[in-house]
Amino acid sequence: MLRKGVGHRTTPLRSPGRAERSDRLIDSHGRTIRDLRLSITDRCNFRCTYCMDPDVRFAPPAELLSVKEMLRVVGVCRDMGVKKVRLTGGEPTLHPELERIIAGVAGLGVSDLALTTNGSLLTPEAAARWRDAGLGRVTVSLDTLKPEKMREITRSSTPPARVLEAVEACLGAGLGPVKINAVVVRGFNEEEIEDLAELARIYGADMRFIEFMPLDSARAWESSRLVTAEEIVSRVRARWEMTPLDRAERSETSFNYAFSDGAPGRVGVIASVTRPFCGACSRLRITADGMVRPCLFSRDEWDLRTLLRSGADDAHLKAFLADATWGKQAGHGISEPGFRQPDRPMSAIGG
Repeated sequence: MLRKGVGHRTTPLRSPGRAERSDRLIDSHGRTIRDLRLSITDRCNFRCTYCMDPDVRFAPPAELLSVKEMLRVVGVCRDMGVKKVRLTGGEPTLHPELERIIAGVAGLGVSDLALTTNGSLLTPEAAARWRDAGLGRVTVSLDTLKPEKMREITRSSTPPARVLEAVEACLGAGLGPVKINAVVVRGFNEEEIEDLAELARIYGADMRFIEFMPLDSARAWESSRLVTAEEIVSRVRARWEMTPLDRAERSETSFNYAFSDGAPGRVGVIASVTRPFCGACSRLRITADGMVRPCLFSRDEWDLRTLLRSGADDAHLKAFLADATWGKQAGHGISEPGFRQPDRPMSAIGG
């Protein structure tokens, strides 16, 4: 079945080969999957310019995984070695059964359960409920501290102050360490890098800058708008002396710095374009409509939803996931001449 140029497959992967075992998620390059990114909805109340067109149409609810289906998938992945789960979207706080999802995933015994959100709907009361349900950490997205730019980039009325209140709510509920993510786009917010970095010092948070990636629905990405990790770090170091930190795990997405004066918080850069970390990748993504994406930049998707709804037992699901993982590409190839942007934007893939 083909849709929008993306290969949706229901048969086991045959190229480059079948997985040699179906009890672990290991790809043909020797990487082991430990981290699951589970998108629980494709809906979002923002329309960020680097992610989603203003008139995007969301999938009908019947095409999205049910809570029961999500929890079954997580349970199977846990049995295959997944230790960490991140709930993404779209905007996951829009899901009407978010607390049930959190409690269900936490009850499966994963070692780390996190949530990524734009913060617009995150209140102290909600943060406390999510913590009590089993959520461990929260990552909040904030690309600018200027209200007019926030309106421009999100096409929403949510001001930066509302997102910072969400950060405070997470800290108050003990959902930390809180991470704050900012996509840096030349000509838009690169002059705010230092001010955004100061949020790490103010809140004791991890302020992470993300290189602008070709994942926008308008397919308007241009390398000229890329602000490189080198430039980001240089700008931060021009204001504060920074000490590089060793990565806690090889698969960690960001390389991080501490403030040499002992101030709380860290600054990190996710340099998917200029310093790709594909060789140590430990992630697998499942979209809200039940498609397996071995890589964020995959052009093939593997139709897990059809198997879930056709009566497949867990052994069949495990073999399917093992084969899909086996075909995980070596790298995204953004800098290569033949690179083609994924057909689905970030909002439809899941962060």
